[in-house]
Formats: sequence, C-alpha cells, structure tokens
Amino acid sequence: MRFRPCIDLHNGQVKQIVGSTWRDGAEPLTNFTGAADPAHYAAMYRRDGLHGGHVIMLGPGNAPAAAAALAAFPGGLQIGGGITASTATSWLAQGASHVILTSFVFDGGCLQEDRLAAVVEAVGRERLVLDLSCAWHDGRYVVMTDRWQRASNLTIDAGTLFRLSASCAEFLVHATAVEGRQQGIDTRLVELLGDNTPVPTTYAGGVRSMEDVNTIRRLGRGRLDFTVGSALDIFGGSSIRYADLVDMMQQHT
Repeated sequence: MRFRPCIDLHNGQVKQIVGSTWRDGAEPLTNFTGAADPAHYAAMYRRDGLHGGHVIMLGPGNAPAAAAALAAFPGGLQIGGGITASTATSWLAQGASHVILTSFVFDGGCLQEDRLAAVVEAVGRERLVLDLSCAWHDGRYVVMTDRWQRASNLTIDAGTLFRLSASCAEFLVHATAVEGRQQGIDTRLVELLGDNTPVPTTYAGGVRSMEDVNTIRRLGRGRLDFTVGSALDIFGGSSIRYADLVDMMQQHT
C-alpha cells in the first residue's frame, strides 16, 4: 500500500474542494486554497520520493499550472482532467508518467469503447489510468461522470474491473459521496476494490485519520493505494501529518 499525493487545481490554484459541489456556473465548496504554487508541492513530493501521485485539472485555465507541476517532478506525477485522445500524448511529452481518463470515455452515461480504444492506441495501455469514481446508486456502485453529477450505466464490480484492466495500467477511484468531507472513508467500496481489482488501484475519499489509513490497509488487503486531501496538514487539515505519511512510506520500502 502506497500513499499517492495529489495536486488539485482550480482556476490555476492548488485547492481542496468538496467534489460533489463542483458545478457549472457556481463556485464549489472549498476547504483549502494554497498560497504556494503547484510546482512547490510537486518538488516536495519529488524530494520525498512519492511517485505516482496525481495532478487533477478541475475545469479550464489550469494547463499552465499543471505543466509547471509536471516540470518540477518529471515522470513522477499523473495528469487528469479534460484529457482526450487528441491531448493525451502532449501531456506525456510534458513529463506526466500517465494520463488519467475521466468523462471523455463516457457519453450520455454510457461507456464509449471507441474513445477508450483511441486513447489506448495513442499512449498505450501502460500509460493510462482510468478514473472510476463512483457512488452507491440503486443498490450498486456506479461510475459518476460529468463532474460527478451524472450516474452512468457502468457498475463497479469484479467483472467490470477485470474487463477494463485490459485497457489500462491503473484505476483511480474516488468515493464521490464522501470526497472532501472529512467524515470517514467508504469502507464498503474499499472492501469491494480490495477483493476484486486486478491492477494497482488508488482509493480516494473521506480519509480523515491514520485509523482510516489502517482500515484501507486491512479491508483493501494491502492491495490498495490511497490519497489524502483536505485532512492533510499541507492542505490546511489538522488530523493527518504529511511527515507521518512520508515516514510510513519510508518504513515500508
């Protein structure tokens, strides 16, 4: 299990927002706005050997900030947010280790296999991460698209994870109902992913304490990585110290 750090960008700034409040024409509920630029965080992750984190562009106007972060940690960060088949290769050229696909591969709530295949052809399966952020809906977990406002018809289960793993190197899964709220993790989702994912998978959403981290390790069978946002002290939180996570990683290498 690895700690995967994040750099979330909104209007060119490092922020921590409540993802489910991000909508067109309205300001999202924001937990933290960083005074430091994105490159500062990327350089810190590079210094501490934290490979595999993700830079997420939340809406337009974030490309320069994202490029600066990638330049500060070449090959150490993944990039997501508005990535398409036509832009994916350019982000790899700017230093991203992987591109993260989100709503581009969905249309009208349905997975578009041709779009997914186009990105695989452009960058290769080994450089692609699928964002399968999801919510509990009608008795099952379904992928949420379009800024987490639309429930897709794609169920997160063993069969889906196995099938999609043929097209990507990793999954990134936010528990959308708890993301940014610091109210605890979605233990049911953690257990489902730990039992069934066939590729490296990062869980995100609701982590508020080291106890939550240990629960992810236990329920995820040590197979899941994790990220921490608003609860982390470097993002204005008070319940988890970044230094403690770095120490944890160094003790397990």
